[in-house]
Amino acid sequence: MQRLLNTAKWDADQVRDDLQAYILTHLSDPEAVLVVDETGFVKKGRASAGVAAQYSGTVGKIATSQIGVFLAYANRHGAVLLDRELYLHADWEKDSERCKEADVPEERRTTIPKPMLARQMLERAFAHGVKAAWVTGDTVYGGDTKLRSWLEDRLQPYVLAVPKNQRIGLSHRADEVVARWPAQRWQRLSAGEGSQGPRFFDWAWQSLDFRWTEPGWKQWLLARRSLSDPTEIAYSFVFAPESVTLEQVVQAAGSRWQVEEAFELAKQQVGLDEDEVRHWQGWYRHYSECSFVTVRIMYVIRE
Repeated sequence: MQRLLNTAKWDADQVRDDLQAYILTHLSDPEAVLVVDETGFVKKGRASAGVAAQYSGTVGKIATSQIGVFLAYANRHGAVLLDRELYLHADWEKDSERCKEADVPEERRTTIPKPMLARQMLERAFAHGVKAAWVTGDTVYGGDTKLRSWLEDRLQPYVLAVPKNQRIGLSHRADEVVARWPAQRWQRLSAGEGSQGPRFFDWAWQSLDFRWTEPGWKQWLLARRSLSDPTEIAYSFVFAPESVTLEQVVQAAGSRWQVEEAFELAKQQVGLDEDEVRHWQGWYRHYSECSFVTVRIMYVIRE
């Protein structure tokens, strides 16, 4: 296995491209959603490529870990991992010797922000012919103006989470705008099935007419309110054809949680978080292999 991951001659990016071709052939769905998200891999020591003391959602705190940014393809059958990028913490770009020891390519020895890594993966998927009804992601990605603008220029619908202090225009925050909405604006809708049944929340939205859009397209501010704690509100920006309904947007927003199922499947069934490699190439090879195996599992389940 170590030889396969470290010294054997094969191209991890070609495996990724084969994976996307397989999905287009066997799992393609016009209603599919592309989800950008990250997951952490806790490590010991400092030799593994990209490892650093950084926040990991896997453990819910700052930990010595690697962070992988992933692109998932989600449809009614589930979600599979489509692409991957290793986030290089800023500590590494200051240490050329450490990068050399971990075989980090010279062109990758500068920290690339996570939203830019997400855009690179989306660009590859679109160029390969992958089509999606929506793109979704959490506040790490939705809070990035450049990523949102790029998707808008492509006329790619999205539901991207933004922080509560996200500016709406020049003078108001997202939470301040939502706080003024009348009670009758909220609707109770399910965002899809969860382990305990339908995931119901209160939802409301408002078009952002002051923002530029292509004719026939609109942007909205979307809010999701917890039923058990009405003070717990999440915010998103939506970009879509103006004919879209709130119910459709809610279903797209709910699809984002499917990436967690993809991570769980890959970690529990094929050892996504159990690699024993330190070098950059080994990381990409391991995660490419794991992604391909999970896609095969998903295909078998669907059949």
